[in-house]
Amino acid sequence: MNLLDGSKWVIGAVVGHRSRSFLTALGMAIGIMSVTLLTAIGEGVQQYVLDNFSQFGARIIAINPGLKETHGSGGLLSTVRPLTLADAEALKKLPGVEKVVPVVQGSGSIEYVKLQRSGVILGVGPDMSEAWGFKISLGRFFSGRVRHSRAIAVLGYTMRKELFGDANPLGQTIRVGGQRFRVIGAVEKKGQMLGIDLDDVVYIPAQKALQMFNRESLMEIDVVFSANTSLKTVEKRIHKTMFERHGREDVTLTSQNDMLESMGKILNILKISVAALGGISLLVGSVGILAIMTTTVRERTAEIGLLRAIGAEKHVILRLFLSEAVVLAIFGGALGIVLLLVITLAFHIFLPGLPITFNVYFLFLALFVSAFIGLLAGVLPAIRASNMDPIQALHSE
Repeated sequence: MNLLDGSKWVIGAVVGHRSRSFLTALGMAIGIMSVTLLTAIGEGVQQYVLDNFSQFGARIIAINPGLKETHGSGGLLSTVRPLTLADAEALKKLPGVEKVVPVVQGSGSIEYVKLQRSGVILGVGPDMSEAWGFKISLGRFFSGRVRHSRAIAVLGYTMRKELFGDANPLGQTIRVGGQRFRVIGAVEKKGQMLGIDLDDVVYIPAQKALQMFNRESLMEIDVVFSANTSLKTVEKRIHKTMFERHGREDVTLTSQNDMLESMGKILNILKISVAALGGISLLVGSVGILAIMTTTVRERTAEIGLLRAIGAEKHVILRLFLSEAVVLAIFGGALGIVLLLVITLAFHIFLPGLPITFNVYFLFLALFVSAFIGLLAGVLPAIRASNMDPIQALHSE
């Protein structure tokens, strides 16, 4: 039997049972669609989270009070010295350090005339906009020393729109946490990071925030180091400086690379887990092909006997039935990609915020996997067909 005759035989067998072939392919299609879609969603979520975490730059180290290690029933946070603005000033003098941002976070009411809004109040240093990559859309940011204590404020995008609309806020007086502040600038839109609205914020000097929230310690100090200085070198210098100032090892350093690496590992595990759930559907589809091919061999026993009687060898029968299983699987894979495109379009319309990242490699891989699964699922029925005794097969009619 030549290639053309074999192809006609396989296509005729698939087309001859349209409903059964379609339902079998549909099972494979759902499996392929599930794996590819869930993998794309996992990839999209991973990229979205990593992009959000890296938007503040890669050369940044966060310094927090306390150590990661705990002793006994409690940690060291209650026994450490507070992080102060003097610590931030000392860190800024270190070689290789470009920017230092003291951070104090709280929440409260922000008022302008008769308008009132509850939002995040962030006390920061004058290096914040450059260190975090926040562009100023209007006016300017703080300037001067870290221990700046003037009552001035910079508005986030949403805060500015809610309080002033299209009006110019520069020079206007607002009340932040019950205290009067003069608006000197506004930040461009930054969007959200992990559900936190970075635009619904008022930025004030860290010194004023410490006084407002009646706190002794900064929440965090962010250090941006130069590109020609290694991360380990800067960390050693920071540890040494903080040890000299506090008399003990009582701070935790977390680099942006550490956060991205940890988050990447977590998201990779999540992505693999999600893909494994979709793989269950693919397994169901392969079982469907196995069941259908087993039924097909049983129904076409006489036809197999006739082929053997006219001279078809075992390997020819084997190839025919394997080819039929592969054609069914590839049809299912192609149908799965069509379903994938339809569902993706629906997501873009009804859930535009859902991050989905498709890789063309995965689409081709889906077709290859479907053909491979069809090949595996068809092996046992094909072997059974090729091993039939032609005389007994013909008598079965």
